[in-house]
This record gives sequence, C-alpha cells and structure tokens, in this order.
Amino acid sequence: MSTLLIENVTYKYRNSTTAAVKSASCAFEPGRLYAIIGPSGSGKSTLLSMLAGLDLPSEGKVQYGGKSLADMDLDRYRREDISMIFQAFQLFPLLTVLENVCYPMELTGISPKDARPRAQELLLRVGITQEQMKRFPSHLSGGEQQRVAIARSLASGAKTFLADEPTGNLDVANTDNIMEILRSLAREGYCVIVVTHDAEVAAAADSVYRMTDGVLTAE
Repeated sequence: MSTLLIENVTYKYRNSTTAAVKSASCAFEPGRLYAIIGPSGSGKSTLLSMLAGLDLPSEGKVQYGGKSLADMDLDRYRREDISMIFQAFQLFPLLTVLENVCYPMELTGISPKDARPRAQELLLRVGITQEQMKRFPSHLSGGEQQRVAIARSLASGAKTFLADEPTGNLDVANTDNIMEILRSLAREGYCVIVVTHDAEVAAAADSVYRMTDGVLTAE
C-alpha cells in the first residue's frame, strides 16, 4: 500500500497574505490511525483538503505512492485511492442504506447484482442489520449513519481514509464505536487520518499532530 506524503507544504487562499498552512511536512503510512487536532481556523481542514486533492499547495508537494498529486488524475485519485468520511455523513437521502453502499462499486462498473452481496457484507461488518439495510438514511441514528458512511468508503476499494470530524455529531457511546471501527481498519493495513478538535478522539490514534495557526507539529 502507498504512503501519503506532504513535503514543505504551504497554502495561501487567493487574495490572502496569510498562509493557512505553513511549511508542513509529514508522512502518513499504511497500518496506522492518525489524528490531526486543532481548533477551528487552525488550518487542519485546509490540510485535509490538500490530502484529498481538492486543493493543490501554493508551495511544496503532496505525494501519493511516490507521485505528486499535481501530476495525477485527481478524479481517479479521489475515486480509487482515497475516500472521505464526513461529519454530516453525506449519504444519498433517496437511496436505501444498501443502495448507498452499492453506489461506489457500480461507479467502477460492477453490476448491481454483484455489488449487492459485497455491500451487505460490509454493512454487517460495521454493525448494520439486514433490516436496517432496507431503510433510508434518515431512519437511522447518527451513529448508524456514520457506520454506513464507513461501509461505503470500504466499498470504494480505497486504502486511505480521510475523516473530517467523523464523530462531531455523535454522543460518547457512538464516538467510541466509530473510533473502534477506524482503529480496526488501521490494524488491517488501512491508512486512516482523522481531523478533529476533540482531544479524547485524538487520544485513540497511533500518532497525533497538532495544527496551530497553520503550523503542523507532532505530539
């Protein structure tokens, strides 16, 4: 599996003289759960956006598998190499839970008939029952919706997960459940990067980095 690497990365928003991220360097390896912690406005979401290939740095490089994102097909990178998990879940409201997880597989040309058993397997893995698979997302709790979102990420085949405040809308019990799922994925060889402002969430990570006014430091 590939390493996600940032080298002396700086990012400035257009018409701004202040850098949101300042000369950040770090390597994210497979098999580890990382936390990037910091308050709102510290630059951590900007850094995550660059890791996802949604923005390219003003200076420095973001590399995946030894290749600069600037030289890659970013649509393919986001479709095949990395997967995002969001605070607000971002499930399709008019698709059932099962259809939500089938969707990324069907985008790659897998038939609905073949996608369905794989989606069921992934949903069962994260604790979603057969009965819940038939529901629409709005009929699930927040914790259940986030588990569906993780199953959908697994369905994409990506080996690097970028999670933006994945427990921000959850209570303590569901937060613990989601973090245990993410820890188990890291133990299986996935690279999992969690952006959070919650120190207890960060404490569950193998490695913790703090963003302060755009500066990234290891803790």
